[in-house]
Amino acid sequence: MSSVHKDIRLSRVLKENLIDLELQSKNKNEAISQLVELLSKSRKIKNKKLFLKAMLERERLGSTGIGNGVAIPHAKSEGVGDFIIAFARKDSGIDFGALDGEKTYLFFAMASSKNEVGAHLKVLAQISSLVRDKFIVELLRRAKNRKEILKIISDAEKHA
Repeated sequence: MSSVHKDIRLSRVLKENLIDLELQSKNKNEAISQLVELLSKSRKIKNKKLFLKAMLERERLGSTGIGNGVAIPHAKSEGVGDFIIAFARKDSGIDFGALDGEKTYLFFAMASSKNEVGAHLKVLAQISSLVRDKFIVELLRRAKNRKEILKIISDAEKHA
């Protein structure tokens, strides 16, 4: 079990090098594959193939496209050493099988080890809460760079 701080926050877990503002994928599977590549920049994914398989299997259970232009693809895997989160944006959007049938533009990808529970659920809830606000979603879609993305998230947390 990894030690989880009670005050874990999305803005503290998301690192600048795990933000991609120009996702190149044209479909859902490509997007998941690119998000796994992005998450692996953290060097906390010990087995990329195993984790990609876990992400695709999780997505088969039901789309993580939650609507409002946002998806939160996530999985737990033995191939992951510690909790990681990445953010990606695709300006033209892709069909991610979102619940509202709309295109998805913003992706919050999460990876955690099989025995991680606390951080995974807490950050999932934080992201869901954050992206319910259409204004925040719009800011994230318009942000010019990675630092701006982090500031938008951090500012939103302060006012939550």
